[in-house]
Amino acid sequence: MFNKKSIRDIDVHGKRVLVRVDYNVPIAEGKVTDDTRIRAAMPTVEYLLQHGAALILCSHLGRPKDGPDLKYSMRPVAAYLSSLLGQPVAFAEDCIGPTAEAAAKGLQPGDVLVLENTRFHPQETKNDPEMARQLASLAEIYVNDAFGSAHRAHASTEGVARFLPAVAGFLMEDEIRYLGQAIDQPQRPFIAILGGAKISDKIGVIRNLLTKANQVLIGGGMANTFFKAQGYHIGDSLVEEDALETARQLLQDGGTTLRLPVDVVIADRFDANADLKVMPMGQIPDGWRVLDIGPETIEAFGKVIGDAGTIVWNGPMGVFEFPRFAEGTFGVARLVAESNAISVIGGGDSVAAINQAGLAGRITHISTGGGASLEMLEGLVLPGLAALQDK
Repeated sequence: MFNKKSIRDIDVHGKRVLVRVDYNVPIAEGKVTDDTRIRAAMPTVEYLLQHGAALILCSHLGRPKDGPDLKYSMRPVAAYLSSLLGQPVAFAEDCIGPTAEAAAKGLQPGDVLVLENTRFHPQETKNDPEMARQLASLAEIYVNDAFGSAHRAHASTEGVARFLPAVAGFLMEDEIRYLGQAIDQPQRPFIAILGGAKISDKIGVIRNLLTKANQVLIGGGMANTFFKAQGYHIGDSLVEEDALETARQLLQDGGTTLRLPVDVVIADRFDANADLKVMPMGQIPDGWRVLDIGPETIEAFGKVIGDAGTIVWNGPMGVFEFPRFAEGTFGVARLVAESNAISVIGGGDSVAAINQAGLAGRITHISTGGGASLEMLEGLVLPGLAALQDK
């Protein structure tokens, strides 16, 4: 299933290895506040150190607008990684140029160096060959373990691979294996659960999954656009007017494969303390809006989920940030966790919901990449993966 070389397939002993990680983590007051992505790459980091490599780690962090911005510096990440590894981690105040070159040159096997934010150079997002060449000049081997950035053709994700032997890290390998198998060789029935606010973000995903899944269950704000496309009155609910024709086409193509909620939780305003009612679909009064799926829908979806062999879930079922409108998302999370299916969850909100519900340990695979996992579900080629050496 996974046809790219990984770090198991090369000799890294005594070599300088440039590792593209996804250390795009939240930082407040100079401290890392969520280390999920840092920990996700630890198996790769530890394996390379145990096998005698000198590590040069690079990543983007946030979206700095006009060059360097200390708010987005990787320095706090280097300090945090040092505490996790229990050893010093050096920091270079640039990712290319003389500063980076001097820091990389002095590395010994077992040393770790974190480079400054790759997006401090506008050439990064333009996949500039000269920036890629300079990054590559720091090392002898390139490892991509940043699945969360694999859908971007940037200098540090795709460009570098043209200048160095390029292989996958363990996180990249796991992500591709689980997501790839779920889509292309699923244990059936294969159930896809899609939520979130917008259809427009997931048109390609829905189209692809309608050709592969046994059932596609729809919740969240995107369901409203389908309801309006069917001619239902949906009050003041969020709708994508310019996606109505697309929704009609998807409903026609989807037939009985595409399943919508049968009841919904509505609110008189978009507020955590809004008045709420449970209503059958199609009876939503003016001034009210859909903020969650209802109990009958959770039960109906539960029957499908309970029989599943494979489940892929991306996007919440409602406004789960408001506790009163979180039961749809948490209810589905419990159903997925209790099923005997291979379960793969991607997208920041779905993952946050699983973590909040305390169910992460009962999910087969939690993806670290929102955009990358969506593009895989859509059947697209990920540039950062395609650039790696084939087995």
